[in-house]
Amino acid sequence: MTKGDAVVECEPVGVVVGGRAEVADDDWGREAAVIRLDDRRFGPEALYGLEDFSHVEVVYHFDRVPVEKIETGARRPRGNPDWPLVGIFAQRGKSRPNRLGVSRCRVVKVDGLDVHVEGLDAVDGTPVLDLKPYMDEFGPRGERRQPQWATALMRDYY
Repeated sequence: MTKGDAVVECEPVGVVVGGRAEVADDDWGREAAVIRLDDRRFGPEALYGLEDFSHVEVVYHFDRVPVEKIETGARRPRGNPDWPLVGIFAQRGKSRPNRLGVSRCRVVKVDGLDVHVEGLDAVDGTPVLDLKPYMDEFGPRGERRQPQWATALMRDYY
């Protein structure tokens, strides 16, 4: 590699508080949690206007995945032998090379440095790296498609 040799460091902007305590694959839609910003770096003004959006995109770190469990090749999603062997970048599993998660969840309310959300698929204590309001214009353009196994996997996710 050439230009990509640089090390990228990220300091969490906050942490997930509450919600699910243990990692599990399904039923995230019922989960309520708080994203609490780091009060050493941010004041409430960092969240001004976020409550005007119905959803927020949350970038977080899968901090509970041990380095030795990171996947870089192909695997069957959730180890299901009925699903095809697919590369790590063709799925959204937590054992990714940089252990980054991205979730869109409903904004319930903003209170000071706390963003109350529903449907965040991250557990209590998860480091949050960034928040972005979800805007329709950033959604996919054109026709969308996905394989049948992905639809089956997501059936009970939310």
